[in-house]
This record gives sequence, structure tokens and C-alpha cells, in this order.
Amino acid sequence: MNPETLAHALIAVLAPIAAERRPGEPLGLSASDIVLDRPRNRDHGDWASNIAMRLAKPFGTNPRELAQQIADGLAQVEGVASTEVAGPGFINIRLDAAAAGALAKVIVDAGDAYGSNESQRGVSVNVEFVSANPTGPLHIGHTRWAALGDSIVRLLLASGANAVREYYINDAGAQMERFALSVVAAANGRPTPEGGYPGEYITTLAGRVLEARPDLLGLPEDEQLVVARDLAYAFQLAEIQASLGRFNVPFDVWFSERTLHAKGEDGTSLIDQALDRLREQGHVFDEDGAVWVRTTDFGDDKDRVIRRSNGEYTYFAADAAYYLNKGDRGFENKIYLLGADHHGYVHRLKAVAGAAGEDPEKNIQVLIGQLVSIRGARLSKRAGNIIEMDDLQSWIGTDALRYALERSPADSPLDLDPELLQKRTNDNPVFYVQYAHARTHNVARNAADSGVDRSEFAPETLTHESESALLGALQEFPRIVGFAAEVREPHRVARYLEELAGLYHRWYDNCRVIPQGDDPIESVHRTRLWLNDAAGQVFRNGLDLLGVSAPERM
Repeated sequence: MNPETLAHALIAVLAPIAAERRPGEPLGLSASDIVLDRPRNRDHGDWASNIAMRLAKPFGTNPRELAQQIADGLAQVEGVASTEVAGPGFINIRLDAAAAGALAKVIVDAGDAYGSNESQRGVSVNVEFVSANPTGPLHIGHTRWAALGDSIVRLLLASGANAVREYYINDAGAQMERFALSVVAAANGRPTPEGGYPGEYITTLAGRVLEARPDLLGLPEDEQLVVARDLAYAFQLAEIQASLGRFNVPFDVWFSERTLHAKGEDGTSLIDQALDRLREQGHVFDEDGAVWVRTTDFGDDKDRVIRRSNGEYTYFAADAAYYLNKGDRGFENKIYLLGADHHGYVHRLKAVAGAAGEDPEKNIQVLIGQLVSIRGARLSKRAGNIIEMDDLQSWIGTDALRYALERSPADSPLDLDPELLQKRTNDNPVFYVQYAHARTHNVARNAADSGVDRSEFAPETLTHESESALLGALQEFPRIVGFAAEVREPHRVARYLEELAGLYHRWYDNCRVIPQGDDPIESVHRTRLWLNDAAGQVFRNGLDLLGVSAPERM
């Protein structure tokens, strides 16, 4: 019996109680309104509900009295072994072994689909993340946003949303000119210009540009800049895309900032059109020759210039046009993952949403990630001491790196311990979870060699305390996935998998799938194989949501 089935049973029990206490009035509740929690103390049962405390006042009764009435009704439901009222009106529910154990077959039959849910069904979400300037390699900070952003999209998709991964290519700003100047300087054997990009990768790019255009140094300086900018940009963007591909982050959309500035057939750009739309909404005013957006109306600390007095658009103009473009492409909700130095963007982006007539608290969410350090050193792309994504993967391993970046909340600073992440011990959290998954396959292989198969399923035989605990955790997986998607927190899946691994190892130590010695193969052994395989499926599904592999042998 899963939580949804139990919730429907609760509604069925509540209906006559409501009719008795509020004649002629509808219950006003559905199964989706019923909250069921796992008791912290498993001695209190499999599930607990506070529904009596929620309904006591509208029902005009004492919470404990109502709880007892509901508990008595639930006790008659098939699959419920017992109920009890605790505290001010909690209802503790214990399922019988057959009802609880039936979940193992449900999971195995569902396969890769187990954990999927409909909590985000009908929601269209654009998730923009990484979006590093195409002026250098991806570093450790970008690596964290890549892991988190990709897993957030995986969670949203598993929860029924129409979600896409989008990378915004900052290829139209002054940084591209500094990038070109840096490459040309390196090609000519000159030092990095002031404000330029240092680092060996610039020298490497300059070499590739010279290889593609051997005539580069014979061109006038201004032509060198154009050629170097376009070629180096293409080379660097391709490297970024390849790095993300190796990290198992498949972006669906690569959106060029240049698109916003390009003039269409009518002679206007998307930025021009965005300004017109915001003006039509009544949130634009002119002052001192510049054009402003009254963002203070929507919580920003000051109004923002969208076009300077010299006619040039600001970065804010591109941000506004880009936000509106996402809506034009059919995305109701927009999620931005930004670095720790982008706190100032939160209010201005929400102000754009409000000025566009949308709900800043619903249609846009800005997640600010904190810094990542390794061996105590914070990293800076401009300082030239880059630790690249590719080097991190080679050093630590893709699985260990992704898992480590995802198992902590995005808004918490993170200090990576490469030595720990390379260990093949239970102290390494990714090894701990992957090993649990591999162990389920080892059990299945040994069972096959011993003649134990899944030809029989008798869930009533799963009576050991460790089996009840494992089943209870497996039952939670769809809820964990749905909630992690709702709050955009992949670390909840990682921590769940670690807890599940502990419960699985405990079950493994207590419950034999293969009979001992000459003991005969019985129903309980075959049924435990179902439970073993169900656990393996949940490990695999959970790791996939994190973009981490699930090896069958370790």
C-alpha cells in the first residue's frame, strides 16, 4: 500500500464522519490534500497523519476525539494492521506485511519509471545555468552550476514538467573585445593587455588562430582583432560544449546574446522591442536624455537605466530582452542559476518580471550558488590560476565530482576534499551509494547461481524489522523526487540515497536471499530477491537523477 492508496482510504473514512458532523456540506478534501509522513521512530508505525488536528476546528470537535474516530475507521481498511492516536491528535498507522511488501513488485515492474510523479505536470520551465563567457575554460565554480542545473532539470522532467537546459552565450559585450585583444597580443608575442585575459589557454588559442589563419600577423591590427575574435570565440565555445558533454550535461538550447542585438527585417532588435513593450506597460520614463525602467516599483533598490543618453543599451537592456524572449518561447517559469557575485541581479530580474506583467514570486526564480574551494584556495578565472572542469574530472572522476557538488545545498559554501573523493571506502559518499547498488547486482548474480529466482512473490513473508525499514524508505522515493523538484534541491536525493544505502546494508546483514547450507529455497528467499532488485532499481533511478553512473560491479 503506497501513500496515495492510503490517502484515498483516509478520504473514504473521512466522508461519513464529515457527513455526520457537517450535514449537507462537502468534505472539501481530496487525496492530494492528505499529508502522510514517515514517523522518526519506526516503533510508531509506517505512516503518520495530522489530518485530525487540521479538521478538528471546522468539524467542531476535539482533535484527539476526531483522531480516534478516524483511526477506528482506518483500522478496518484492508492492508492496515493497526492504528493508534498519539499526542494532541496524530494518527499512527501500521501496515500489515503483505500490504507493505507489495511495493517491491511495484518498483520492479515500474523499472526506470519508479520515482516519476506528476507534481510539476503542465509546468513549462526554462532553466538557465553555467552561461560562462566564451572567453576561457570552465572552472570549478561553473562545474558546480553545471551539476546542479542539470540535476534540477532531471528532477523537473521526472516530475512531469516541460523543462529545458539553456546556456546563455555572453558573446556581445566588451569582454569579447578584451578577449580578442588578449589573443592578438599573444599571437604577436606581446604581454597581456591591461584588463585582458591571462593564462596559458590564451597562448594556446592564439596558436590555433595562427594555424587557421597563417596570414593573421600580416593583417592590419583592426582586422587581426576581428579575425582573432571570431576564430578564438568559435574554438573556445566548442571547448566549453565538449567539456559539458564529458560532464554529462546535455544543454537543449545555446542562446547567443548577439541574437538580442541583431536587427530584424523591420529594422528593430529584440532589445528595441523589449523597450517598447516595457514602455507600453507604463514602467519606462525618460530623464537626462537616458531611458529608465522604474524597477523600484517592484522591489529593486534603484531605478535602472536601459538606454544611455548616448543611445547605447546597457547590460540590463539585454537582461530584460532575454527574459521577455523566454516568455515568447512559451516558458511560463524561468529559473536562473547565478554565481555568488550576482546577488544584485536578483531584484532587477524580478523587477523585469513585474514590469512585464508577470508574478515575480512565481514566474522567476533566481538561485544564487556559493563559492567552491579546493584545498583552501579560492579560484579566479581572471587571476589565471584556473582549475578547469576537464582537469577536475580527470583528477577526481566525473561521478565523484558530480555527486560531491550536488550533495550540498547550492547556497552553502563548499570545500572539496579530492583525497576523500578518490577513496574506495564508505567514507566517500558516492562510493557508499554506488557500492550499495553494485551489491544488489552481486546478490542477484549469486541468487541466479544458487537457483533463487523471482518465480514467486509472497510479500507477507517480509516481516523482519530491517525489511520494513527498507520498504518504508523505498516508498518515499517518489515523494523525495517531487519535493526536490519543487524546491530545486538535488541534494535531497543524494542524502536520501545515502540513508537508503545504510538501510540496504543493514537488511543485507540480517536477511538472507540465498538459503544457508542445504536449507531449501522457500517463498521468503524468492520474495527477498524482489526486494533486493527493487532497492537496486531505486539506487539506479536516484543516481541517474544526479547524472551519476550506477555500476553493477565494483
